[in-house]
Amino acid sequence: MTKRMLIMLIAVGLVLGGVFGFIGFKGRMIKQFMSTQGEPVQTVSTLKVGYQDWQPELKAVGTLRAAQGTDLSAEVAGIVEAIHFRQGDSVKAGAPLLQLRADDDKAKLKSLDATAELARINYQRSLAQFNAKAVSQQTVDTDKANLAIALANVSTQQALIDKKTITAPFSGQLGIRAADVGQYLNAGATIVTLQALDSVFADFFLPQQTLAELKTGQMISLHTDTYPNQVFTGEISVVNPKIDPNTRNVQIRATLKNPGHKLLPGMYATVTITTGQAQHFITVPRTAISFNAYGATVFRIEDNSVGDQGKPKLTAKQAFVTLGSTRGDQIAVISGINDGDNIVTSGQIKLRNGSPVQVDNSLQPSNDAAPQPVDQ
Repeated sequence: MTKRMLIMLIAVGLVLGGVFGFIGFKGRMIKQFMSTQGEPVQTVSTLKVGYQDWQPELKAVGTLRAAQGTDLSAEVAGIVEAIHFRQGDSVKAGAPLLQLRADDDKAKLKSLDATAELARINYQRSLAQFNAKAVSQQTVDTDKANLAIALANVSTQQALIDKKTITAPFSGQLGIRAADVGQYLNAGATIVTLQALDSVFADFFLPQQTLAELKTGQMISLHTDTYPNQVFTGEISVVNPKIDPNTRNVQIRATLKNPGHKLLPGMYATVTITTGQAQHFITVPRTAISFNAYGATVFRIEDNSVGDQGKPKLTAKQAFVTLGSTRGDQIAVISGINDGDNIVTSGQIKLRNGSPVQVDNSLQPSNDAAPQPVDQ
């Protein structure tokens, strides 16, 4: 029994030894195979970097308003009797726009005119009698004061009637009508908007530290998504002499000519102000930059070594860079790479320092300092 047990244990040991030996042999073979294969070659896109001149500039988002613009309203209440304009018309200053009913006021004006005329007759009569020494100076003065009061009442009533005729305070373009004939119009209720569009203001804010770079007369360029391919130009007309204590920003107003009336009040726009002298930077696409806890890096392509078939063997070498300002799809590099270096622009997520690479530039990431939106 003991002999049989010993034989069985020896057999089991031989079987297990063979299994573990095979596993070890298999691992050695896999390791040997992998070592002969080397690190896999990664496909990347590359770009040869160079210098570009960047003009320093300030950017802000502004709001447009007409150089002259208002929502017209009546100073007094009344029933709308007549409307003398069409929606969207261009009108001249002083053109009548709307008439409120004024029959009662005109009737009262006639009564006041009659009272004033009687006061004038009494004054002239008293003056003649005074010259004949028939009345006292007090009587003449009283009749003169009564005449002045009557004439003032006539002027007051005439002013009330005039307020019921709404005229254009300046030349411009009318908007959508907000009143109808027969409607009772409250004092201050909007009738129509009137906007003078030959020139517009662009109001925007900049941080207080930019004040040293701003002055009146300085040229600005303006972009709006309504006309993405058009640049509008103007100049700074006012730098507000007060800083907002809550935001520490200063308000700027620029004036732009608007001959085609393309720019409308209420639009938002991007304002660009060029400042100082152009600066010389090495620029790269933003996609070429990798960020980690130690800083920003790029991968340079080096081809110093030679492959098995005598061809240059490309490798990716990681380099730390110091970054500057950004513009569009590009970012300025202050130090870390040199003019003429080939850098990886896409595919670097699968790279490590010294990784072999092959280049495929059939697709490149966007690299435009002033990209424009494209309708899909």
